[in-house]
Amino acid sequence: MLIYMLATAMTIVMLIATAFGLHQEAGRVRVKADARRLEGFGAARKPYRHF
Repeated sequence: MLIYMLATAMTIVMLIATAFGLHQEAGRVRVKADARRLEGFGAARKPYRHF
């Protein structure tokens, strides 16, 4: 019975940790996307090269 309780607790903790990690990663991606989008306004662009 104790083993089942420990396994259940570990499973719940891992699910919570996964959800927390996904939340942080989504926030990181959102910040990168916002920075990239704002970078386009007024930023120095590479000139088009004619070969």
